[in-house]
Amino acid sequence: MSFIQKLNDNPLSNYFWDLAPQKRALIFMFLAMFFFTGMSVFIRKSSEQLHIMEVIFLRNLLACFLIIPIMIPSGIHTFKMHEPKIFVFRAIVGSLGMVAGFIAFILIPLAQAMAISFTTPIFVTIGAALLLGEIIKLRRIIAIFVGFLGMLVIIQPGAGVVSIGVALAFISAGAHSVNALLVKRMTIKESPNAIVAWMVILIVPITIVPALFVWQWPSGLTWIYLWSLALFGTLAHMCFTRAFASAEVTSLQPLEFIKLPMTALIAWMIFAEVPGIWTWVGGIIIFASTAYITHREAKLNKSTLVNANLLDPK
Repeated sequence: MSFIQKLNDNPLSNYFWDLAPQKRALIFMFLAMFFFTGMSVFIRKSSEQLHIMEVIFLRNLLACFLIIPIMIPSGIHTFKMHEPKIFVFRAIVGSLGMVAGFIAFILIPLAQAMAISFTTPIFVTIGAALLLGEIIKLRRIIAIFVGFLGMLVIIQPGAGVVSIGVALAFISAGAHSVNALLVKRMTIKESPNAIVAWMVILIVPITIVPALFVWQWPSGLTWIYLWSLALFGTLAHMCFTRAFASAEVTSLQPLEFIKLPMTALIAWMIFAEVPGIWTWVGGIIIFASTAYITHREAKLNKSTLVNANLLDPK
């Protein structure tokens, strides 16, 4: 009997898979948020010895060894690219977002960087209107405006010059929103395996040249941080995907906010960082805005699906 079979046959595993899909989704979502939060710690710890470009290169190289063996049993055909140019463009955008985000985690408090990351759905909505021609109605426009107020609360432009770390955190959120829009298009023709695996694979050649210019061999402890970063990133995306496969977006999206208190607690325990009150206030405002946008998006998608079924009954 294989190790995987033994895992699936034990009582705890049987109990978990017997749970209602919604309960399983909540557990997967909580785990995803934990792993995403843990990534920020390993990014900062790895960068204590290595240049950030080397950290990004090794994070994706090591992730290849974790992701590909898991996906191969689904069949090599699931890795086929129908539109290679979009895969390459997404990897370039993803690399830029990763560089900006990783540097932000180093330069500014972790909780502040995490709060700014909540703005991604706002940028996705704006991008969908500008690039995909989607219509944004008044209520979502108001929600976007409220989200931008939350951003201003966090960065407090009147208090002085906005730091480079804050600017990079917003650039990272913008890059992730472009990535999300690309995935939205890619899912029409591409398999989930191809979308996930090729992102990691293509970032490796994109980042290897800048990484070689600043290369130094990691110490034993730094290798542990790097493998942990790759593992946490892989598990985060796997749990995230599983969660949304088992429940609706609107029921899971509020759980994303737990990243902020999780990050604040870990940053306090490991780095002695205490987030300011305005980080919390701005984070809550942004989260409320993005939660409403996600809720409206889900309602519109459901309405579109119902209308399509009425027009094309099967």
